[in-house]
Amino acid sequence: MDHDKWHEECGVFGIYSHNENVVLSTYWALYALQHRGQESAGIAVTDGSFMDLQRGMGLVSEAFRQGLPSMTGHIAIGHVRYSTTGSNLLTNTQPLMVSYAGGHISLAHNGNLTNAKKVRNDLEQKGGVFQTSVDSEVIVHLIARSAKPTVEDKIIESLEQIQGAYCLVIMTGDKLIGVRDPNGFRPLCVGKLNDGWVIASETCALDTVGAEFVRDVEPGEMVIIDERGLTSLPFKTGQTRSLCVFEYIYFARSDSTIDQQSVYEARLAMGRQLARESGLKADIVISVPDSGTTAALGFSRESGIPFAEGLMKNRYIGRTFIQPEQKKRDLSVRIKLNPIQTVVKGKSIVMVDDSIVRGTTSGKIVKMLKEAGATAVHMCVSSPPICFPCYYGIDTSIRKELIAATKQVEEIRQEIGADSLYYLSLEGLHRSLTHVKPTDMCYACFNGRYPAQIPEEEDCEDSKHVFELAGRYCKNGQS
Repeated sequence: MDHDKWHEECGVFGIYSHNENVVLSTYWALYALQHRGQESAGIAVTDGSFMDLQRGMGLVSEAFRQGLPSMTGHIAIGHVRYSTTGSNLLTNTQPLMVSYAGGHISLAHNGNLTNAKKVRNDLEQKGGVFQTSVDSEVIVHLIARSAKPTVEDKIIESLEQIQGAYCLVIMTGDKLIGVRDPNGFRPLCVGKLNDGWVIASETCALDTVGAEFVRDVEPGEMVIIDERGLTSLPFKTGQTRSLCVFEYIYFARSDSTIDQQSVYEARLAMGRQLARESGLKADIVISVPDSGTTAALGFSRESGIPFAEGLMKNRYIGRTFIQPEQKKRDLSVRIKLNPIQTVVKGKSIVMVDDSIVRGTTSGKIVKMLKEAGATAVHMCVSSPPICFPCYYGIDTSIRKELIAATKQVEEIRQEIGADSLYYLSLEGLHRSLTHVKPTDMCYACFNGRYPAQIPEEEDCEDSKHVFELAGRYCKNGQS
């Protein structure tokens, strides 16, 4: 695992078709969404009368090593997970599937409910029994308990009781339903596949299964797909549109388009803007692969400094592995990345990465490059400093370790051992997103302006301390 990056919670996919192999299509789509979660994967399918579910730990290839769901059907949903809420256990894998008075239902969730603990406590006080520790299960309980007449009404009543970030794909015996929260924190889109329909976290999944992109699901919208086709049902409008800016910086695949903005073009523009702001001169530009590569190409094109592959990435190390000893943690960086000595030796280098969270990995990479003979390493980051934790679907367990929450840029530079350190300005980030309005994005991890409620249980002395330090840091004009 890369402990010096934000980690997205998951990716979701759903398909409705009477002519496609919906299980196989979901399987391929999960491969396309693998970057959004590597801890577990699952597929649920229905033929209208019964539901079948297959889940497993690890990458998609590992999770389905024993085979896909054996049942055929016309609706399927899938999920890849990185845990932010709930332990990394098989019982916490999704999709979740339950039977209740209204029939069978299966649900997959991307995001993080900020009031999940309170809602769960309330449900448990009323006799609710939970099988997992994931926040997504409270949604299933709320739907099952609703006395509303239709499943759409049950879902809407449930959504009125939850807060935070959520993109959902929900499967009943005859319907595929997609939901995007009123702020639109996480992406969700709809595609057409011959006679059928698909819903996915990113357009790259549509491309993989051969579906044609139709449109993004709007914030506060529910889309219902059944034998009549697609129906739109807005359930809450007028909220502040707040798509996570890190979808463009790091999370999404470069070949995806989110809310009409190409991720690749955004990252290229971030690199160009970073070159303008830094004004650096060097022999070569390299990236920290793969997430920093597109921005590095933009930096190279704008600055005229040649781009080179200075770091080779090992793409076969698989999913998370635990390194309890310091020596093993240090070794894990070399297992993942190794300098190409003939490229970097005797060169001054601009190294582009998308972000710095803790700074630990950045420091090790700088050290490796200098040991390989680089004369200077100038680190350029295609995002502003991360001063604040995220509560909307990104791993926040390391919130007390955000290096930019406690250190100035010069202090960070000294800690990672770089010859210089430049972050992209928040204004520069705005300029790089040419097809989305700056006011439609969430920048809370940079400026602490949270567009929706954050968990009350996070209001502890340690968190307050981090927030005070971060606020002092950001007031100095660093983000």
